[in-house]
Amino acid sequence: MSELRRPAWLEVLLNRRMLICIFTGFASGLPLYLLLNLVPAWLKTEGLSLKAIGAFALIQFPYTWKFLWAPLLDRFGILPWLGRRRGWMLVSQLGLVAAIAWLGQLSPVTDLGLVVGLTAAIALLSATQDIALDAFRREILPEIELGLGNAIHVNAYRVAGLVPGSLSLILADHLAWGPVFVITALFMLPGVAMTVFSNEPREAAGTPRTLRAAVVEPFREFFGRHGLRSALLVLAFLFLYKLGDSLCTALATPFYLDMGYSKTDIGIVAKNAGLWPSVIGGILGGLWMLRLGINRALWLFGLVQVVTILGFVWLAWLGPMPSDAGRLAVLAIVIGGEAIGVGLGTTAFVAYMARTTHPAYTATQLALFTSLMAMPRTFINASAGWLVERMGWYDFFWACFFLAIPGMLLLLKIAPWNGEAKAVAVMPGRA
Repeated sequence: MSELRRPAWLEVLLNRRMLICIFTGFASGLPLYLLLNLVPAWLKTEGLSLKAIGAFALIQFPYTWKFLWAPLLDRFGILPWLGRRRGWMLVSQLGLVAAIAWLGQLSPVTDLGLVVGLTAAIALLSATQDIALDAFRREILPEIELGLGNAIHVNAYRVAGLVPGSLSLILADHLAWGPVFVITALFMLPGVAMTVFSNEPREAAGTPRTLRAAVVEPFREFFGRHGLRSALLVLAFLFLYKLGDSLCTALATPFYLDMGYSKTDIGIVAKNAGLWPSVIGGILGGLWMLRLGINRALWLFGLVQVVTILGFVWLAWLGPMPSDAGRLAVLAIVIGGEAIGVGLGTTAFVAYMARTTHPAYTATQLALFTSLMAMPRTFINASAGWLVERMGWYDFFWACFFLAIPGMLLLLKIAPWNGEAKAVAVMPGRA
């Protein structure tokens, strides 16, 4: 009797590279969510003003400008015995463990300057880790696994937010902040273990041998491969594809509060209807991409991403409602729909960015692409409050809907439905 074979999608899902993607996502997400969730809560309970806490948002700048030092990671290895990618991964991860643990031993009131410097160092180390992890992941995944591997990475990234955003806050009600930060830092150790026990990917032909080549060649290769006009269209797409969705959620919590929901309502519904639909949607999206291909996934998942913005339009049109179960159901539908749209859209988008890189310059090119992706969150979203004050919530969400359309229209040029592109080169990675 012939041996039963597992389905192709199950073979992909259960291989070692997918397990590595879980660890890369978790290690990448934890430091960012620590800066976004845990540090502000710590500063608030230690007595800092809201104005001072708001100023800490500036520490996100390394995530936007990481392409400036990414060539160093393409050119130089920092720990030669580990290899080019894993060396930078290990140094940044150990630095994060130390910096996060140290941070909780300080007082924001008496050591404010050191706290600012240390949080900036965490952001810099985290962004550097992201450069190395993105390049490592791109180099170990064959083209057919880009969609699913990046979906798993993105969703492990979100799940990592439960540590500083939930577990650490609960512990802070029972422990001093010092032990809380130490425990949070220890959650970086699985990523350290993954780095140590994984194999270094093989270097691609054309890997830069000088710093000048590492700085210049990634951009020359990208523009040379696409041509100036097409390259600018790709960069415009990277900026625009998630613009409407990102702007729509920039002030989601204040919007829910304005609609009459309590913080408890938002917390309970967001945790259950927000996180898990996003994770499930992302994983299913990665599996669907095995059949659809990245181009068609960008179309279909992007359409879901755009349509779910209309949930916010609907909620703004309904306005504040009486307290009842139906009112919470409406909030759950809006948050859950948006989470599914984000999960699907991000899965296809990250896979597209990975496919678009050249294997010899993965660190620099992926850093540039992910920086463009982060710019709406960092800069454009700063205008959200100003826009709401002048337009009101209802018109603001309609504006977000229409801002999402140009990115979809660019798909006609950069990812046509029946024109599935191939990755620049298929590198047989080792994991």
